[in-house]
Amino acid sequence: MDQEMEQENWYSEDAATFGDRLVGAREAMGMSQADLARRLGVKLKTVGAWEQDLSEPRANKLQMLAGVLNVSIMWLLNGEGDGIDGPDNEAALPADVANLLSDIRQVKLEVNALGGRLGRLEKRLRLALKDHV
Repeated sequence: MDQEMEQENWYSEDAATFGDRLVGAREAMGMSQADLARRLGVKLKTVGAWEQDLSEPRANKLQMLAGVLNVSIMWLLNGEGDGIDGPDNEAALPADVANLLSDIRQVKLEVNALGGRLGRLEKRLRLALKDHV
């Protein structure tokens, strides 16, 4: 995958989580977690949980997040729509670091695909067991 394509897909649903996009947008605005929490009227640990994908904001906070971070709600949720670009300074990184980042993104894609496959297999197993009981 070439660098332009990787950058284009940096925050896509397959390559990034809600938390990844939230961190990227917050950092692009030059805000700390504490700054964001204060602006939204939530606790610092709440922002931390969102960024670690331990929880997701309710609709009203999601709308506020999008406004404060100057991105669309859809971009926060799935990486589509108005958001931020992937980092453009990756070319300035040493080759071994850039390769590691590329490998990590590839593994994340594979893990997501395998997770979907595992879910489908579990569903088939439940159906097969239900038919035999």
